Amino acid sequence: MKQKILLDTDIGNDIDDTVTLAYLLGQKDCELLGITTVSGEPVVRAQLASALCLAAGREEISIFPGAGDPLLIPQKQPTPRQARYLSQWPHHTDFPSGEAIEFMRWAIRTYPQEVTLLGIGPMTNIALLFAVDPEIPSLLKNLVIMCGTFTFRYKGEPCLSEWNARLDPHATAMVYNAPVKNILSIGLDVTSHVVLEKDEVLKTFDQGILKTVLAFSGILDGTREIITFHDPLAAAVIFDEKICTYKRGNVEIETGHNRFEGLTSFTPDEQGKNQVAFTVDRDRFFQHYFHHAYMCEVEQT
Repeated sequence: MKQKILLDTDIGNDIDDTVTLAYLLGQKDCELLGITTVSGEPVVRAQLASALCLAAGREEISIFPGAGDPLLIPQKQPTPRQARYLSQWPHHTDFPSGEAIEFMRWAIRTYPQEVTLLGIGPMTNIALLFAVDPEIPSLLKNLVIMCGTFTFRYKGEPCLSEWNARLDPHATAMVYNAPVKNILSIGLDVTSHVVLEKDEVLKTFDQGILKTVLAFSGILDGTREIITFHDPLAAAVIFDEKICTYKRGNVEIETGHNRFEGLTSFTPDEQGKNQVAFTVDRDRFFQHYFHHAYMCEVEQT
């Protein structure tokens, strides 16, 4: 049976959101119920998502612009950088306004205990969803998020906080405090191990929908030299949990206005509601990712 997925994304800044969507479009076991966008200029982010969906011949996928600003702090991510490539690709420009949270609510209530909510941006939309309808957390099958850092190191160096958590720390705290049966966190300290250098990207992004992703990536115009598969790792473990190993416990978030804002702390607890990834099988991940991403062909026009 296909897994029902809702994707909440800040597509348009780091290329890994687009890399994730390409994977989901090719993943034969994924029923993508819809996409909601979050963070600065959410309509432009919706346009970027629609460009990839149209390139894949998946015009039927619903896309809803969501919250453009964090709950309480100023926006740190006002503009999606990949918008400069939009003119090269057909994309929709009209989207339902102010309906993202209600769409998420509708989908989860329509399929109780069947929907996995995959959050790969700041947690603003998800926090608003949980606030509007407090029963929603208990109706989810799973909540999987690319969020946090749990060993406090990134590429061998000390790391204060992860970007998604830092962009809206109050929303992040609301999500971790919600009564979800199981929250699976894939953190920066683990995703930093799944990286492709420019030469490897050019070799592997050479067919199907990945050619379109490559055009948005910045690799071809020299503005990017590597791709780190932060968000795709969070998507992949939904379908192959053995890609990572995990520990169970509880997560707390720093919300104070200081240099630790958005910092995630993990306390082991066998009865805790949080699963946190601690290691990744890099080879298994890339084999899995490309097997499914290559299944998504570009629509011929």
